[in-house]
Amino acid sequence: MERKGTAKLQHLLEIEKQSQKRWQDEKVFEIDAPQPDSPGAKQEKYMVTFPYPYMNGRLHLGHTFSLSKCEFALGFERLQGKKCLFPFGLHCTGMPIKAGADKLCYEMETFGYPPVFPLSQENEKQVEDNEPIIKDKAKGKKSKAAAKSAGLKYQWQIMKSLGLTDPEIKLFADPAHWLTYFPKWTVHDLKLMGLKVDWRRTFITTDANPFYDSFVRWQFYRLKEREKIKFGKRFTIYSPKDGQPCMDHDRSEGEGVGPQEYTLIKMKVAQPLPAVLKSLEGSAVYLVAATLRPETMFGQTNCWVQPNIRYVAFRTVNSDVFICTRRAARNMSYQGFTTNNGKVDVILEISGMDLMGIGLNAPLTAYQTIYTLPMINIKENKGTGIVTSVPSDAPDDYAALRDLKNKKAFREKYHLSDDMVLPYDPVKIIEIPGYGDLSAVQVCDELNIQSQNDKDKLQEAKERVYMKGFYEGVMLVKGYEGQKVQDVKPIIKNLMIENKQAVKYLEPEKSVISRSGDECVVALCDQWYLDYGEEEWKKQTKQCLDELNTYSEDVRKNFEATLDWLHEHACSRSYGLGTKIPWDPQYLVESLSDSTIYMAYYSVAHILQGDSFDGSTGGPHNIRPDQMTPEVWDYIFYKDKPLPKTSIPRPALHKMKHEFEYWYPVDLRVSGKDLVPNHLTYFIYNHVAIWPNDRKKWPQNIRANGHMLLNSQKMSKSTGNFLTLHEAISKFSADGMRFSLADAGDSVEDANFVEEMADAGLLRLYAFLEWVKEMLTAKDSMRTGSVTAWHDRVFESEINSGIIETQKHYQNMMFKEALKTGLYEFQAIRDKYREFSLGDMHRDLVFKFIDSQTLMLSPICPHLCEHIWSLLGKKESIMHARWPDVCEDVDHSLIQQSQYLEGVTHDFRIRMKAYMQQGKGKKAVGQDKPTEAYVWVAVTYPTWQSVILTLLKELYLKSGDFPENKAIAAELKKKDELKKYMKKAMPFVQAVKEKFTTDGMKALNLTSDFNEQQVLQTNRVYLASSLDLEAIHIKMSTEGDDKIKEECCPGKPFIVYSTKANVQVTFINNQPCNGHFELVVPVYQGDTTSSVIKRLVKFNKNVSDLGSLTLMHYDDPILGPRKIPNFAEPNQGKTLVPSDATFSINQKDQVISISVGKSNQNLTIGNQLVYSVHS
Repeated sequence: MERKGTAKLQHLLEIEKQSQKRWQDEKVFEIDAPQPDSPGAKQEKYMVTFPYPYMNGRLHLGHTFSLSKCEFALGFERLQGKKCLFPFGLHCTGMPIKAGADKLCYEMETFGYPPVFPLSQENEKQVEDNEPIIKDKAKGKKSKAAAKSAGLKYQWQIMKSLGLTDPEIKLFADPAHWLTYFPKWTVHDLKLMGLKVDWRRTFITTDANPFYDSFVRWQFYRLKEREKIKFGKRFTIYSPKDGQPCMDHDRSEGEGVGPQEYTLIKMKVAQPLPAVLKSLEGSAVYLVAATLRPETMFGQTNCWVQPNIRYVAFRTVNSDVFICTRRAARNMSYQGFTTNNGKVDVILEISGMDLMGIGLNAPLTAYQTIYTLPMINIKENKGTGIVTSVPSDAPDDYAALRDLKNKKAFREKYHLSDDMVLPYDPVKIIEIPGYGDLSAVQVCDELNIQSQNDKDKLQEAKERVYMKGFYEGVMLVKGYEGQKVQDVKPIIKNLMIENKQAVKYLEPEKSVISRSGDECVVALCDQWYLDYGEEEWKKQTKQCLDELNTYSEDVRKNFEATLDWLHEHACSRSYGLGTKIPWDPQYLVESLSDSTIYMAYYSVAHILQGDSFDGSTGGPHNIRPDQMTPEVWDYIFYKDKPLPKTSIPRPALHKMKHEFEYWYPVDLRVSGKDLVPNHLTYFIYNHVAIWPNDRKKWPQNIRANGHMLLNSQKMSKSTGNFLTLHEAISKFSADGMRFSLADAGDSVEDANFVEEMADAGLLRLYAFLEWVKEMLTAKDSMRTGSVTAWHDRVFESEINSGIIETQKHYQNMMFKEALKTGLYEFQAIRDKYREFSLGDMHRDLVFKFIDSQTLMLSPICPHLCEHIWSLLGKKESIMHARWPDVCEDVDHSLIQQSQYLEGVTHDFRIRMKAYMQQGKGKKAVGQDKPTEAYVWVAVTYPTWQSVILTLLKELYLKSGDFPENKAIAAELKKKDELKKYMKKAMPFVQAVKEKFTTDGMKALNLTSDFNEQQVLQTNRVYLASSLDLEAIHIKMSTEGDDKIKEECCPGKPFIVYSTKANVQVTFINNQPCNGHFELVVPVYQGDTTSSVIKRLVKFNKNVSDLGSLTLMHYDDPILGPRKIPNFAEPNQGKTLVPSDATFSINQKDQVISISVGKSNQNLTIGNQLVYSVHS
């Protein structure tokens, strides 16, 4: 939807510039640790951190959503009087920058400058593999990098999408350029957002910053001496092109994907070898199948091969020949299967069709020889392309084998003789509760699966039996009878490996593509790794987790699951940017391993680096990087370490130590939930390892949030559904964007930033600003004095209640809820106060509301609140203000009365609508608008309802819940008082139960908690005004007839409307050149001059002062209105209506008359009067 204009947006953007300039000039967010003996030393501190973003692009709305949680929390804690620090780093370690620079070099070499790329073919869609896998770890989805660059094949195109020109892109062929360009824009964009960051402490990583480089080397020295870092061969995701392990942050696709271990079943080709394999004579030839279910090999009936894909035969390190796909052979070559690491010695390439009908000797099977048969849906991108067939327990295998058995033509197509297929029946190997000893056969029959092409049904069948079989299945095979499947699985696997019938084989769980565009494998690598599986370390990490606040049980469970499966993590690589492993400089520290305790570096960064991100300008004490020895870092970070031998001045050393001791630990770490299984877990592990004996340095709170949707869809550049931080600010203003980020969601589920709602939020902020200005203008004319009126006291209690509730939500980091109670509902109580008080608001309360609203909104929308704070005459920045005080206890009874009045007014309006439109459909009859009403109030329920409430309360207290309706009805039948009301009884019971869900035990009370009549009587004027009635009368139901008594109950007063006789009188304004128009207003019997003027003012919104209005009548009520007015003498032929006149009506003739004082004489004045408005 196109905007009609941007004036309001531009006004807010201008306010934001002014606020940001003030904060920068006053250095509001530059916070140093207070001196030990100073007054501020006892002030509580609060340090928040956010995972430093990677410097290969501008920040987008996804980054902003996560870091906004830090920002809002910090803003709230400032209001609590804490000394708050939010430092912000910039991450450059790892492959992405180096890979991006190398790609640009390659693209210029290959395609020229500027490059002219060939027309690309649309990428084939990858078929998702839905095979149920029994796993012990949670894994991520599509990587963020892949999502962001979707549809862009070349690095040059990706840079173009960032708005860069060709000459600008050329500079990025040098990795160093990335380290200066993107950090600058990141800080610029975050400052536009109004982030409360101490930018003196900002730094970039890698050895481009020698101070940070020194810090990381110290960290790794300490981890190694504590035996947390080890060296050896480990299975890891590996990029052959890059020649190194490929960690999460080094991937463009497959973030969160790990190695999947298979058992590689060796099925020996029977002698004599078929003609297609004759060239392999003299070697042991195996078709190798990767399985996750080695315990089912007892049930093999055949081997599946895909007839339409190519296979290779290659020689292994022990001279055997394996046949599988080329992709699987490549994986095996990095796991010690071949003589030369990474080299596949291909002897023969064969089509799957040529492998049909080959006899095999398979391990453990009941059949001496089984045969290769065709299966079309085998995928080349998973496993080896060779699949074992166990039709007793695998629905796919059973369906495919049955197809071959039932279709002779199918067998002939693949040159299969009947003896290769027909004699082979499913073998009973596992008993599964509910599915018997042939689970695949039974589930296929249950789902009416007709063939192997019923893919959806087969998927459902696998989901039904695979997990149940693993966890509940019991073995039937001799030697394992009665044992659980999950218990014997590892035993059978190890036995097959010992007997050389199988080998261990790994490959990535899903496709992993490195930043350099290489398809990764699983390799057995020499590498330095962090031993996260070490028992004592894991135990201490769990202790830290137990003491952590995670704000969500889902997040805690995710951490616990990660600790269960996490073992080793490769921390070294040989390609990219970063810090060299200090004792083995051929390797670099990988990007997830140099980002675990860097929050400690924030405490001293401003002292070491000065005003530069890389330390090149030097700090205030002129400390050099080479002076930062491990002993100096020890002194800074450990309480008990002695002064080191160093040329660094002692005051500088003491200051760095003091800064760290004051600010640490990290009070809050915020991140997306996708970092729980890696970065956030490593964050806990490494803090425990570096400070094992000082729990006070361990993390205190971790808040993980869901991902950010934009307009209910995933953000994607390729679809255009994407917003950078800078674009969002330009479009909605910083505060408008922040408002919508807070309103988007708080849980670990995906949040939703809706642009239409962001526009609405911007307008709401602008409207608040304009209202504040109105109140400031009207300040001197507002009511003052004591705050004793009922609506004043209600408003004050509701303000206090809103402050308390909003504070709770901020404390729990529930910012959407804080907006709900601290803005939406808070402004609703203001509107209600304005309505209850009929616009006569108390000045002190209005400005208490404005102060409180501004303070509570300031963590989320600080710029606007800063501006309003100054409009209110506050000299100091709102950043130094405190959370609003609650001087008095909340009067919950008053709030309940207010809600009652609001509710009954709503009910009365509904009843008025029904009164004015009596009957239904075509029989509906319109009634005149009512002029007065009687409201009947009950103190107690009718007898029959009281009996039911008493019974329901007894039943609830007896069992802690209500019985079934049948049981309640049976109890009701026993009550003599209810015999006449049985038809009404159960509907009343249902209504009470529904009310119980919201009101709890109060719904069973026999009387109200307050005097309803008094509340209504106090607000009689408001009710009459709200319902547009001339009069309203409050009565007790005991004074009414039986119908009134029956309809009335506590909390539900009954209203009866009536229409009073009147004459519609035309009031004409005869004053030239003004904005007052002709009005038609009813006049009632007994009206006075003042009541008519009051009614007239209600109809004419341009008049507010009753004393400014006078009435005149025509001397000749018939001819007077017909004469052309004399503008020189506008009052000619008219007489002033006396102030003490009383009006009478003649409905028959539709005219009115007046009498003055005690006179009984009536003067008929017709049905047209004149009114004048005087200044």
